[in-house]
Amino acid sequence: MNLENTILETLDIKIVDLNPERVVLSMPVGPKTRQPMGLLHGGASVVLAESAASIGAYLNVDPETQTAFGIEINANHLSSKKSGIVKAIATPIHRGKSTMVWQIEIVDEHDKKICISRCTIGIITKK
Repeated sequence: MNLENTILETLDIKIVDLNPERVVLSMPVGPKTRQPMGLLHGGASVVLAESAASIGAYLNVDPETQTAFGIEINANHLSSKKSGIVKAIATPIHRGKSTMVWQIEIVDEHDKKICISRCTIGIITKK
């Protein structure tokens, strides 16, 4: 999977684990991901969560004939973070033919929950 020239590259998001049952991505909390008050930006957490869910869905389709894209995402920000690393752990709740739903937990390096999210992914046939 090529991450060059994507938001993942911009935010220094790294792949930790990839398989159809579980996707883990990491992201540093720093100047690129903080809001003006110095805390992890909720939008950066949502980018991390949707990226993990989208990659997970992609691993569950035939990339020759299908593609996956985010339809809806929600996020509950549970704790703030000023520095360090956060990790998104995405697992499927539903894997259907036209939609998938993924649960994503974002935790810090001490396994403290920072955010929980759920993302609906659309699956379409390539034309």
